[in-house]
Amino acid sequence: MTFAAVRSQQHDLPASRREPDGSVVVRVLSYNVRSLRDAPGQPSGAACRAVARVIRATAPDVVCVQEAPRFFRWRKALARLAREAGLVHVTGGATTAGPAIFSTLRAHVERTEEILLPRTPGVRRRGVAAAVLRFGDVRLGVLSCHLGPDAAERHTHAGALLSRLGGLDAPHAVLAGSLGEAPDGRAFRRLTDDRLRDAWAERPWGGEHTAPPAGPRERVDAVLTTGGVEVLGCGVPAELPAVRPADLRAAADHLPVLAALRLPPPAPPKG
Repeated sequence: MTFAAVRSQQHDLPASRREPDGSVVVRVLSYNVRSLRDAPGQPSGAACRAVARVIRATAPDVVCVQEAPRFFRWRKALARLAREAGLVHVTGGATTAGPAIFSTLRAHVERTEEILLPRTPGVRRRGVAAAVLRFGDVRLGVLSCHLGPDAAERHTHAGALLSRLGGLDAPHAVLAGSLGEAPDGRAFRRLTDDRLRDAWAERPWGGEHTAPPAGPRERVDAVLTTGGVEVLGCGVPAELPAVRPADLRAAADHLPVLAALRLPPPAPPKG
């Protein structure tokens, strides 16, 4: 599929909804927000407002954030982002070394986990924000992650993510985040060789490359899903009319990735 053909699908990404058969369409956004740091010369809070505008324009049900604020008054910063974006802060932030999960009120939060991954000496600690969310009767496990610059560590952490995925006890799951490497990298392949599917490869929509934001040439951010989840479209929402290009670059080291997923209805009870 050519890039022009992918761009032509920008307006076709389905909205969130409940289907007559009991399945639900859920929109998931993965977004590296660079700690919401304002660029030099920007007024205070400009980065937070830009990220919030992007989130509102893409209308996600779930937002998996990477590089959330981790230091002084980080809870206040995440609360402000949630308020301006019309979301609820579900879990994560400093307690997970950066990854966080937000959702709309459409999602019922069943449980959350904040996990620190094994530390590599001399390298910044990494973590995972995890939650099980329910949309009507449909349950979805969510992992937000940000893998580091060390290739060996990324591969090890990919294995830890797969183990954590199995412990969510949800029939369907999505892992979203900055993976630190392209799809042919060892960690990326470890995640997608067996249990998880790359949503962009499954059904591309929008733009492909996520970094660097000013002239993207690499796809190092992804939304990955377990089997049974139908991918309706996934990609960078750079061409949506409501998304300002300046906002995409204002508070991010990477461009965001938006996916629309259809989750099947729960199986009928046995007996």
